[in-house]
Amino acid sequence: MKQNILNKNNRTCFSFLGMIFMALLITACSSDDDAAGGEITVNSVYLQDVDSNVPDREVNFARLGQLLRLEGSRFTGVRRAFINGFETSFNPVYVSDNSMLIRVSSDTPTIEAEEDVRNTIRLVKDNSETTIDFEIRSSAPTITEISNTLPSSGEEITVYGTGLIEVSSVVFPGDVEVTEGITYDEEDGEFFTVTVPEGVSEDGGSLYVETTNGNAYSPAYFNVERGIILDFDGMGELGEFGTTIRQGQLESEPIGMGNVSQGNYLPLRNDTIPAFAAGRNRVAEVFTSGNENWRSQFTPFIPANTPLEEVAFQFDIYVPEPWEGSGYLKILLINNFNGGEWSGGVYNYVPWIVDGEVEPFETEGWRTVSIPFTDFYLFNDGEDYTFEDLLQYRESATYKNFGIFFENSDFNLSDVTGRSSDDMEFPSSETSVQVYTDNWRIVSLETPTVTDFPEE
Repeated sequence: MKQNILNKNNRTCFSFLGMIFMALLITACSSDDDAAGGEITVNSVYLQDVDSNVPDREVNFARLGQLLRLEGSRFTGVRRAFINGFETSFNPVYVSDNSMLIRVSSDTPTIEAEEDVRNTIRLVKDNSETTIDFEIRSSAPTITEISNTLPSSGEEITVYGTGLIEVSSVVFPGDVEVTEGITYDEEDGEFFTVTVPEGVSEDGGSLYVETTNGNAYSPAYFNVERGIILDFDGMGELGEFGTTIRQGQLESEPIGMGNVSQGNYLPLRNDTIPAFAAGRNRVAEVFTSGNENWRSQFTPFIPANTPLEEVAFQFDIYVPEPWEGSGYLKILLINNFNGGEWSGGVYNYVPWIVDGEVEPFETEGWRTVSIPFTDFYLFNDGEDYTFEDLLQYRESATYKNFGIFFENSDFNLSDVTGRSSDDMEFPSSETSVQVYTDNWRIVSLETPTVTDFPEE
């Protein structure tokens, strides 16, 4: 009898405990369901930017590619998210009841989004959804190239980049501002044109551009006259040793449309040479005297510890007739090469090969070419070089002449691209192409940073 009572009491106890467990489980599931099914509240939006002095900043707009943290309540259970109507993926690991992380996709439409979803973020759960108003802007504008970085005042230049929408102001070095006569690419924002004003600083620097999409700086390479190595008009010294074109063979008759020649300039094929023969290297060569001192001339505005990727050789080029199929310029850091090299302290400029394809190259007027020194084969192995490494390389050389060859020898596409799989051959042929150069110079590629927010 006593045993039966004990068994009965045990059964009653276990039953009671089971009821408590079930009640707790039901309560927990009910709480989860309430959280997952309740209406989302978004109280604020924060920009997550680890590169900023304010890595977690409350904002009222964001740009493509930026990471956002939404703060509020009942985010648990969000299944889908839409920004400007574009379904945007997110990692549920970074979703809690009070916040979630989401990155604005680079594919998100901005001004082209449908009006009823433009500048909105929509979050969807199984049984509810919430939409908030939040401005989405295109990526910040950038400047990637300027058609001529040493033009004369009154000449027009074209500035290339991204996001250059409705350009309203261009500020030139020396704080010279232009607000009129600016034309821009209304469809894609990939370029604008502007006339160079009087009074631009001879020290040079960056262009500063204001657009409806934000502001941008160019690299600090505009009008850098103090960077000139050789302009054939008295700045720098034309060499005699190893040079096939002497001072008396320079030309000065004005040539080019838009951006016109400035004083003397160098024809790489002079009147005494009707054509360059095939299979020949250094068929024309021009050097500086080698007396120039790069350290004393350039380190006052390009410190020796500057990353080498932020320093470039620039020159102006004019090619009035299509150039393709044969010939290239070899640019030499020192006078220690015999021609034909695709390694060492040289860079081979082949402008008629673009993205691995032949594309005839010609210019209406004088155009600026910028070649970062990390493109030179000696420095293109991915190591962290500085301007000091380049200075020491030149200072240790026996012949410090800086120069350019015109070469007309055979080469492979892999020589240009650096990819061994590009096995297309380019056999040389006789060519009468005329290539003019001027204003050899060293410039900084450093680009000042523009931020949408104060760095507090």
